[in-house]
Amino acid sequence: MRVMIDATPLLIRSAGVKTYLYHWIRGLRCAAKPGTIRTFPALGEFALLTHDRSVAGFWRTCSGLGALVLANYTAAPLAEWAARGSDIFHTTNLVRHPPRKARLTATIHDMTCWLMPEMHPAANLRADRSFAEILKRADAVIAVSESTKRDAVRVLGLAPEKVESIHSGVSRAFFDVPAEAIGAVRARYRLERPFVLFVGTIEPRKNVDTLLDAYAALAPSLREEFDLVLAGPAGWARPETVGRLREERYLGYIQEPDLAPLTAAASLFVYPSLYEGFGFPVAQAMAAGVPVVTSNISSLPEVAGDAALLVDPRSTAELRDALARLLLSPDLRREMAARGRARALELTWERCAARSLRFFERVAGT
Repeated sequence: MRVMIDATPLLIRSAGVKTYLYHWIRGLRCAAKPGTIRTFPALGEFALLTHDRSVAGFWRTCSGLGALVLANYTAAPLAEWAARGSDIFHTTNLVRHPPRKARLTATIHDMTCWLMPEMHPAANLRADRSFAEILKRADAVIAVSESTKRDAVRVLGLAPEKVESIHSGVSRAFFDVPAEAIGAVRARYRLERPFVLFVGTIEPRKNVDTLLDAYAALAPSLREEFDLVLAGPAGWARPETVGRLREERYLGYIQEPDLAPLTAAASLFVYPSLYEGFGFPVAQAMAAGVPVVTSNISSLPEVAGDAALLVDPRSTAELRDALARLLLSPDLRREMAARGRARALELTWERCAARSLRFFERVAGT
């Protein structure tokens, strides 16, 4: 069996999809026989993961993106040529004309552009509408959660037997963060007091305004003891939201090597998103042994299990009360942290890669 995976998102600025592909491809390469997993464009060992630039060198990046442009906007069948000899081509929404000779698969990361179109720029909506047509003709599809699978079946009309739910994973870096790395991150970002942490792109779906309201509604004594720290690139948030962030400890985009120690340094992690296909930040916080407050909708209860306090993300009062409950109880924080670590051990990239290989074997008929 030979599988070619579209890796072009690794060459551009990207967030969750890039995290998925980076760790997923590496996991598949470790789990599969040599030569089983190839990429389009051809990439060898990846550089360190960073979301704001390519994981490949300059010339490899330029040639790879050039090949993508030619494949998408000319009649040259570059994807077909690249995939020759492959049993399966696993595509992303960046490839407009995936090859037809190989069996076609893809990963659905979320359905938010269909369920919450008002929260996305027009470019995102166009890309996902085009991707939907590819999903409909794919031989089989991976969904990163059961929640995402249900939404894809319901909204896109995909046959349930065509979609397999395979949870994404958590990098090993989050499970055992050295104390010296945590101390260095605290010093680098001047995090002198205990803090509540949010990590994510600042966009409407992440519900940052409700989080800011809930934190402001906490008792003054709690706000004096615990800072609110927010990290993540400024996406397409409303200007009013960006303005409010300047009144808090907003760190902006955090480089990947700092993300695990920053997460592990937090007293509490909060993620009141209105929709997630998987929810990497929640899984990462659990792996780091940080108690979590998150939403009771979409995939988040599925990913968190019994290891988080779940709230209605549109209720400022519920979110405030959950924050207060954990901040006031060190014992409850320790209990939830232990549950989180146990749950995160079920969400590793090794497990994801093993299940994905069985998925590909089934599709290839081997």
